[in-house]
Amino acid sequence: MNRLNLLPALLGFLALLASGSGSGAGPDVSGETLTALPDKPPAPEFTLPDIDGRTHRLSDYRGKVVVVNFWATWCPPCREEMPAMQRAWEQVRNDDIVFLGINVGETEDEIFAFTGDYRVDFPLLMDRDSAAIQDWPIRGLPTTYVVDGEGHLAYRAIGGRAWDRPEVLDQIRALR
Repeated sequence: MNRLNLLPALLGFLALLASGSGSGAGPDVSGETLTALPDKPPAPEFTLPDIDGRTHRLSDYRGKVVVVNFWATWCPPCREEMPAMQRAWEQVRNDDIVFLGINVGETEDEIFAFTGDYRVDFPLLMDRDSAAIQDWPIRGLPTTYVVDGEGHLAYRAIGGRAWDRPEVLDQIRALR
């Protein structure tokens, strides 16, 4: 098994662990906030297509706060947090804050089917060959980084979050 084939299996195992070890109970995301990254390293650049074929580069969003979420349709905590992420996006979309969902290793058809069950209107990008995720410090899915307007990693969230909670949105808005 080559490295690219092993990555989805490893991320799936990590997602299962994050979701309560397969107990059926999702993570408790109600009180979680974001972890500040005091060294604020530069965010790795990416160039990825969305499900409509448009190309997105992280550098296209310089000057805006960017919430970059790595996820997959088969990941229980990813599925659980997506509605809150959509609600958060609806609250900040006019505030120079952008949400980008980077799907890891799946096809347009798989993502499109997912959006039939989970309405998402922020850009969903495709990292089909798992190349972009390898440049980011990802430990499992979902993992989300908040990139400040200067292109530095300001916050990290490993596992699901209630993205529409006021304390989480306050952390994101403070970066503007």
